[in-house]
This record gives sequence, C-alpha cells and structure tokens, in this order.
Amino acid sequence: MKEEIKKAVEVLREGGVILYPTDTVWGLGCDATNEEAVKRIFEIKKRADAKAMLVLIDSSGKLESYVEEVPDMAWELIELTEKPLTIIYPEAKKLAKNLIAEDKSIGIRVTSEPFSRNLCTQFRKPIVSTSANVSGDPTPSNFKQISDEIKNAVDYVVNFRQDDNSQPKPSSIIKLGKGNLIQIIRE
Repeated sequence: MKEEIKKAVEVLREGGVILYPTDTVWGLGCDATNEEAVKRIFEIKKRADAKAMLVLIDSSGKLESYVEEVPDMAWELIELTEKPLTIIYPEAKKLAKNLIAEDKSIGIRVTSEPFSRNLCTQFRKPIVSTSANVSGDPTPSNFKQISDEIKNAVDYVVNFRQDDNSQPKPSSIIKLGKGNLIQIIRE
C-alpha cells in the first residue's frame, strides 16, 4: 500500500488524475486546489462543470481550512456517522474555483478507510473524489466494472484492491445550511 500511495501522490503533485479506491466506490481523483486537474476530470467524465464534485480529507480538523464556517451540527454528524457521509458546506475556500458550486458550497467527506485516508495524509491537500464513470453511465461498484475508457484516460491507476469484488455504495449526502438547516440529498 505504501508504494502505491507514494506513486499516486507523485502524480497528484504533478497535476495528474488518478483512479483510486476510496471509502465507498472507486474514484477519479486529483488535487482539489488545482483548476486544470479538476477540468481534466470534468473532461474525462464528459460532465458539465456546473455539476459539483466532492473532496476527501483525512481529518475533520482540516475542515476549517476549506470552509468559511463549519456549522456546529457538522461536528456531531461526523462523530456519530457509522458509514461514509459527505456533507455539503456553505462558503468553500482555498479550493479550485471550478470545483465549487455556484452557491459557493462544497461537498467534503472525512475518510477513515486506510488507503484514501493515508493518501490524503501524504498528499497534504484535499483530493477530488468522483465516481469512476462517464457522466450518466451507472456507477461502477468495484474495479472490474470500470470502463477501459476511464482507465485509459487517467495518468495513474492505483494497483491496490483491484481484486476486491465487494459492492460498496456511494456515500450518504447531507447539505448543511446556516442555522444548522439540514437537507438530505442522498441516503
């Protein structure tokens, strides 16, 4: 795992796009602060850039680096959740402009899965995480279901957990607004 993380971090630092296992489904990833890298993911997915993507971080302590104000409710949700949870926060900052939604929000998930958490730790920046499929196609549950088109479009395919045939599901998504207003986007 260490060697794969090292290789993936090198590609991320060079502005490249990786295909990697996350705490949910396999994802396309890049430096979440690099506008050109984010643009490449939109191109690979053939996705309109108005459709937001989320980012992974390795600890909740880093939230305040990328969100103007973390609602109190977020800390409780992160602490209590037992499965992967993406929270959409208002007023993103220090991230690629083309990654931030029109309403200035950003989806962030604190990952506890060993590979993606260690990848974030070693990279020292948030990493984009979006399903490894062309927009509109079904989300692949495991590596074997990812199309060759996607595999061939990235700069590096992580050689870890490729033989895992489990059927993970995408994360739950909750949007937090001012005054701890909660909107469930995906259960």
